[in-house]
Amino acid sequence: MMGKNFLLFISATSVLILAIVLFPAFDTTRNRTPVADLIVKNADIYTSDSAHPFAEAMAIRLGRILRIGNYSSVQELIGPGTEQLDVAGKLVVPGFIDSHVHLIPGGLQMKRVKLRDARSRVEFVQKVKEAVVGKTKGSWVLGGGWNNEFWGKELPEASWIDDVSSENPVWLSRMDGHMGLANSLALKMAGITKNTDDPAGGTIVRTANGEPTGMLVDSAMKLLLSSIPDVSIDERRDALVRASKLALMRGVTTVVDLGRYFPGESAEAVWKDFSDVYNWADSTGKMLIRVCLFFPMETWSRLADLIKARSRVISHWIYLGGAKAFSDGSLGSNSALFYEPYVDEPQNNGLHLTDKDWLLKTMILLDKLGLQIAVHAIGDKANDLMLDLYDSISTANGLRDRRPRIEHAQHLAPEAVKRFGQLSVIASVQPDHLLDDANSAEKKLGVDRAQRGSYLFQSLLSSGAQIAFGSDWPVADINPLQGIRTAVRRIPPGWENAWIASERVKPSDALNAYTISAAFACFLDHELGSLTPGKLADFVVLSTSWEDFEENVSASVLATYVGGKLAYFSD
Repeated sequence: MMGKNFLLFISATSVLILAIVLFPAFDTTRNRTPVADLIVKNADIYTSDSAHPFAEAMAIRLGRILRIGNYSSVQELIGPGTEQLDVAGKLVVPGFIDSHVHLIPGGLQMKRVKLRDARSRVEFVQKVKEAVVGKTKGSWVLGGGWNNEFWGKELPEASWIDDVSSENPVWLSRMDGHMGLANSLALKMAGITKNTDDPAGGTIVRTANGEPTGMLVDSAMKLLLSSIPDVSIDERRDALVRASKLALMRGVTTVVDLGRYFPGESAEAVWKDFSDVYNWADSTGKMLIRVCLFFPMETWSRLADLIKARSRVISHWIYLGGAKAFSDGSLGSNSALFYEPYVDEPQNNGLHLTDKDWLLKTMILLDKLGLQIAVHAIGDKANDLMLDLYDSISTANGLRDRRPRIEHAQHLAPEAVKRFGQLSVIASVQPDHLLDDANSAEKKLGVDRAQRGSYLFQSLLSSGAQIAFGSDWPVADINPLQGIRTAVRRIPPGWENAWIASERVKPSDALNAYTISAAFACFLDHELGSLTPGKLADFVVLSTSWEDFEENVSASVLATYVGGKLAYFSD
C-alpha cells in the first residue's frame, strides 16, 4: 500500500498539479533562487546516475529536474505555488525506456485476434472462429501472436481454419513476426499458388506435392501483405494513443520505435505513420510518451533529407533515431542465420534477409551522413556478419561516436562477445524473449550449443559493451519490471532453476539497461535516462523500497510522471 500522504496528494490535488505545471511559479527577480513547481520528498530515489546514485528528494521546474539530493537541499526552492509530493519511502526511478518496440502495430494488435494463449489446434481454430463472427463478407481478419511450440511445434495450415473463415481472408502472424498463416481465400486473393517462386530471403511453406500450406516465412510475407487494405488514419491514431496509455501503466515514458513489425511490410507504411500519426499527435497535443523513431534502411535518403530540414529533434516528444535493416529471421521460424544447421532441420541454416554487399554500401553512406544504424540479427552467423560490417564502416569512415546497434543479439559465437565491447556496438536485447526461447533453443540448436551462446547479458556487460533492454512489443509484453526480473533471475515458466545462471545480471545493471544505458543507445542520454539536474523530469514511483527491490526484484508501478506531470496513477 502507498503512504496516506501520497494518496491524499493524488486524490485532492491532481487537478491543481496540472494547473501549476501549465502555469508554473515565476520569479521575476533575476538573482533570486528559482521556485520549484514540484518537490518529491521522503523518497528512496535510484537516479541511474553513477555520480550520485541515490537521493531522498527532487525539485522540478518547467518539466525538468532542478535539483536532487536530501530534503534540506531542495527546501530553499519551495515557494507559495510549489506542490510537495510525499511518496512515503517508496522507490522512485527514472522513466523506463523500452529500446525496441513496434508501437503502432502493437496498438493495432490490441484490437485484433489474440492467439498468444492458444495452447492447441482446437484453441487456435476456436479463436479464429470467434473473430469471424459479425465480420462483413470479404473483410480481412487480422491478428496473431501464436506460438507453435505450445502444441508440439506443428505449424498451422490454411486447412485448419478454412471451414470457419471461408468468406473472409485471414492473416495471422506468429509471435515473432517472421512468419504467418493465411487461409486459402487470402492466398487466392494474393495470387499465391504452387507455381509462385520463393522470393529472396523468404519461403512459401508447401505440402509434399508443392501446394502452399498457408505459411509464409520472412520476405515471402510481402507477397500477401500488399493485398491487405491499408489501415485507416483514424485507426492508426487510436492505436498510438492506446499503446501509449499501456506504456504509461508499465512505467514506460520513452520508446524506441523500430517501425515495421514484419520484414515484408511496406517501407512506406512507416513514413505514413510518421506523417499521419506522429506529426498529428505532436501538433495536437496528443503525444503521451516520448518516441525515438527508426526508419527502413532502403529509405535512407529520405531520412537524411528530413534530418537536414528539421534536425533530429522534432520536439521534446519525437526524436529521429536512424535507419534499420534486417540481417536474418528468427529462431522460432527457423530463419535466424547460424553457422551450423538447425537440429530439427538439418538442411537449414537460416536465411539472409538483406544482401550483404548492398547492406555494407548503404551503411557506409548512412554513416558518412552521421545517421545511427540498427540491424536485426539473431543467429550467431548473422551477428558476426553485422560485427564485421560495423568494423568495415569504422575502417572506411574513421573513428567517431556512432553507437551502432544490433537488435536482439540473441545467439553469439564465442569471439563475438568481446567484439561488441571492442567495436562499441550496442546490444539492444529483450530479456523476456528468453522465457519463450529457453526450451525451443535447446531443441533447435542442441543443449550445448544453446547454453554456450544464448542471451549472454552478463558476458556482454563484462566485455565493456553497452546493453539496452526492451520488449519487442507486441512480440512480448511491454513491461520493464518483468524484463528486469527475467534478466536477474532467468527462470523460464515451469523451470526451477535459472537458464544459463552465469548470465544473470544485478538488479542495478538491469535497471540501468532500461534507463541510462537505453538513453545512451539512442543518443538521448543528455536529456533522459537518469534523474540528473537539467534532464527532463520523467520518473516512476514503485511500490517498494530500493532495498526490497534489490532483494526480491519485485514491484508494481504506482505512478508515472512525464515532464513533471502526472501521466498515470494506479488506483
